[in-house]
Amino acid sequence: MPGLLRGLARTAAVAGTATAVSGRVRRRQDAKFAGRDAQTDVARDEAYAEQTAPPPQAAPPPAAAPPPDATSDRLSQLKTLGELKQSGVLTEAEFEAQKAKILAG
Repeated sequence: MPGLLRGLARTAAVAGTATAVSGRVRRRQDAKFAGRDAQTDVARDEAYAEQTAPPPQAAPPPAAAPPPDATSDRLSQLKTLGELKQSGVLTEAEFEAQKAKILAG
């Protein structure tokens, strides 16, 4: 019987040592891979942020040329209107109505 107990004790010691060593190895690997996973997560988050960032805004279109002087535009319309009246295309009433629109606008 002492041989049997000695064998069991030896088996228990070997199994306990193996468990302790494998646990320590496992913890070291977990710590190593946790650091690597954290770096991967940061890199992935940065890449995702770059992809979802709004595109840079395009430069606004150049400003349009300033509109022609309103006074000169009205003057040319009144001249055209006067020519139409003189040629007989417009009656006096039509001329006055159009002239009032031009001057009001």
